[in-house]
Amino acid sequence: MLVLLRRTGALAGRLLHPVSPLGWTALACALVLGAGGWWLGWVELTVPAACLVAAVVVGLLLTLGRSTYAVDLELSENRVTVGQRAVGRIEVRNTSRRRLLPAQIELPVGRGAADFHLPSLAPGAAHEDVFAIPTTRRAVVEVGPVRSVRGDPLGLLRRRVRWTDVVDLYVHPELVSLRGAASGVLRDLEGQATRVVSDSDMSFHALRDYVAGDDRRHIHWKTTARVGALMVRQFEDTRRTHTAIALSTSTDDYASAEEFELAVSTAASIGVQALRDERELTVLAGHGALRAENPPRLLDDCSALEAGADGRGSAQLAQWVKREAADATVAILVTGSVPSSSTLRANAAHIPTGVRTLVLSCQVGGAVEVASHGTLALAQVGSLMDLPRVLRRVVAG
Repeated sequence: MLVLLRRTGALAGRLLHPVSPLGWTALACALVLGAGGWWLGWVELTVPAACLVAAVVVGLLLTLGRSTYAVDLELSENRVTVGQRAVGRIEVRNTSRRRLLPAQIELPVGRGAADFHLPSLAPGAAHEDVFAIPTTRRAVVEVGPVRSVRGDPLGLLRRRVRWTDVVDLYVHPELVSLRGAASGVLRDLEGQATRVVSDSDMSFHALRDYVAGDDRRHIHWKTTARVGALMVRQFEDTRRTHTAIALSTSTDDYASAEEFELAVSTAASIGVQALRDERELTVLAGHGALRAENPPRLLDDCSALEAGADGRGSAQLAQWVKREAADATVAILVTGSVPSSSTLRANAAHIPTGVRTLVLSCQVGGAVEVASHGTLALAQVGSLMDLPRVLRRVVAG
C-alpha cells in the first residue's frame, strides 16, 4: 500500500511539475469560483471555474508525450575580446520515427535567455538556427543548456527538457601591445649577479682551494702552477627575470568600475607580454595565483575577475608578492586611483630589498605620471594606450 501511494505521489508530481505560476493562479481562481458558485448556487461562477479547469487540462494534454531530439550547441570561438561578437549555432534533429509537433527552444545566455521557434520535424529532419552574442563587458558567460519547451498557447503549463551542457564563453579583457615597451622593465635584471656564491654559473667571482668532489673542469691551472696547490674557480649565481604581478580587487581602491577594467587590462597586457617573451611569471589576483602557463589560460582567469569589498587591496599586494613569489626579481603592483602616492610608496616597502618594483595607479582619463625612487617607480595610467609610454618612461627614469 505504501509503495502504491509513493508511486501515485510521484506520478502526480510529474504531472503538476510543468504547471507555471500563471497555471497555479488559474487553478486557484477556479477553486475559489467553483466553491463560491456551489455555496451560493450561482451558475455564473461555476461556468468560468469550469473553463479555467478545462484550459489547464488542455494545456496538460499538450505537454504529454516524449520528444526525441539530438541537439548540438556550438560556438565559433569560445574566447573573444570584449567588444567582439561571438557567433554560435544550434542544430536540432528529430531522431524518432514519427513527426514531432512544433516547440520552442530556449537558450540561456548569462542572465538572459533567447527563444527559437522549432517547426514540426519529420523523422530524421533537422533545423538549424544561428545566433550572435554581443560582448559589452569582460566576463565568463555561460551559454546553455539548450532546452525544449512544450506547453499551451496561454502559458498555463510549460514543460522543459534539457538537451545539452553549458558552454563557457570567455570574454577577455582588452589588451595593448607592449612589444619593445616592456623589455626594459621585464628584462633589465636578466643575468644580473646576486650575492649567492656557487661552484658553477656564468659570472666568475674568485678562486679557492680545491676540495675533494669539486668538478675538475673548474680547476684554474695557471694559478695552480703558480701557488703549487689546486685552485678552483668560484662563481656568483646569476638570476633570470621572474615577474610578479599583483592586482588589487578591492572596490575601496577604485573610483569606478571603469577604473577596475583598466587595471585588469593593464595587468593582463603586461602578463601576456611576459609570457610571449618566455619570462617566468606569477600573477596574483582575486583568490590566488592565476594560471600563467600561456596567454589564453591567463586571459581566461582574467575574464572571471571581479572587484568586491572583501577583495585584496593595495595595502596587501606587496606582502602577497613577498609570500607567494619570494624569488621575484620584478614586482608590478596594479591598483586604482583612490590610494595616495605616499600610501602606495609605504605599502611597497614590504617588497624585499633588491627587487625592482613598479606601482601602477589606474585613473581613467588621468595624466601620465612617473616618479622614480631608487628601485621603486610610481606611475599613473590614464588609458590602456598610455601603458607603453609609461613603461618606456619608467625604464628611462
